[in-house]
Amino acid sequence: MNKREAIRDLFRNWSAAVGLGLIILILAVALLGPRLAPHDPLIPSPLQRLKGPDSDHVFGTDSLGRDIFSRVIYGARISLMIGIISVSISLIPGTLLGLLSGYFGGWTDSIIMRTMDMLLAFPAILLAIFITAILEPNLTNTMMAVGLVYIPHYARIVRSSVLSLKEQLFVQAVAHLGGSHCRILLKHILPNCLPPIIVYATLGMGTAVLQAAALGFLGLGAQPPSPEWGAMLSEGRQYIQIAPHVAAFPGAAILILVLGFNLFGDGLRDVLDPSLRSQ
Repeated sequence: MNKREAIRDLFRNWSAAVGLGLIILILAVALLGPRLAPHDPLIPSPLQRLKGPDSDHVFGTDSLGRDIFSRVIYGARISLMIGIISVSISLIPGTLLGLLSGYFGGWTDSIIMRTMDMLLAFPAILLAIFITAILEPNLTNTMMAVGLVYIPHYARIVRSSVLSLKEQLFVQAVAHLGGSHCRILLKHILPNCLPPIIVYATLGMGTAVLQAAALGFLGLGAQPPSPEWGAMLSEGRQYIQIAPHVAAFPGAAILILVLGFNLFGDGLRDVLDPSLRSQ
């Protein structure tokens, strides 16, 4: 399948099309934030606190009188940044470790995989909480913690692909012709590992946003007055009975973004996986 056919099949897949539409919507909101936001997301207005949605405040106001609509718009930038940076932190070292482990095998494989197994033994959210608590609760450390937690997942995915690819005739032919290990890995094995990596990275963006929101909800993520969606949920939970809009709209934003990444990732998997295309 060439690139043109892959793109055509991708847009024909309803899951990928809907997911991509949701992602583009959030991306547009993030890029146009200053123009779309009617109010400053950080300036409080005590006389306007906990107001319901109206013509001036479309999503209402929070406990400090800040416009929730403006805060949700600016929070889109933070959530997208969290997803991109967290996935990059886990993707690059995870791919490298998986390549080395699967290709060289032996002691290299044993040391890397046993280390990955140790990290996988801890629940992801608990390990992220542990890392964030040790460092310092802030947005930078949140992205680092979420990224480090998912390195083993990429390492295992890449390793499994490498184990099957290195037995292929084209790889063995390059080795017999004197191709270096670096050339074989980077030019012949890594390009054929990309489809599962791309799919998992897309799904991982949604997972990273959820993990960061969970840490923000626990007070270990972005700190006030940052308009991060998880932190906004945490601020609004105590007013859930008298002003449910304070938590509802940030929660809905998280839902839309994560749903977009999940649907797009599922669509990519359907298009890039040859076994699913043949069904």
